[in-house]
Amino acid sequence: MNDRATFTRMEQSTADDWRKIGGEFMGFAARLPDRLIAHLKLLEGDYGGFPVDRYTHSLQTATRALKAGRDDEYVVCALLHDIGDTLGTFNHFDIAAAILKPVVSEENLWMVQHHGIFQGYYFFHHIGLDRNLRDQFRGHPHYDRTEEFCALYDNPAFDPKAETLPIAEFEPMLRKVFAQPRNSIYKAAAPMQQPAAA
Repeated sequence: MNDRATFTRMEQSTADDWRKIGGEFMGFAARLPDRLIAHLKLLEGDYGGFPVDRYTHSLQTATRALKAGRDDEYVVCALLHDIGDTLGTFNHFDIAAAILKPVVSEENLWMVQHHGIFQGYYFFHHIGLDRNLRDQFRGHPHYDRTEEFCALYDNPAFDPKAETLPIAEFEPMLRKVFAQPRNSIYKAAAPMQQPAAA
């Protein structure tokens, strides 16, 4: 904690400074799942007029995906798909996609990034929007995957009586998915790499 860089402008930094920063970064990156869980819990008690709070909706979406036999990465995407609700009120899907981008496949990233438009099929016509806005993506390789995600997991996850597993059920897979980035400009930088998963 006390072994910190001393530069006041980044252009003055040295390789030694970056060794110090890299040493801190590894621990910080390893605690990302803890921060994600804490942020997800901010949705608890936030109903926004919905039948269940946003936290329950997130857990219920992930529960449905898990029970359907989806892999860990897909379930984590289901868990975090609305995590951006608190900070990205008008573009929550962009926030979730930005968080997931370094650690998930292209198809899962596209699914999360576009689920807001696809979920709109179920309600846009009630608020003066085009429910078929998703049609602009017809023919895209990940269209069917995203349509299915909304139909099977996101759309029906507003049921106060439905099975909703606790966050502890998803924590191991969250840690596994976030253990090592796949896509990051920092991936090749040896001092900045996260520690390997245990």
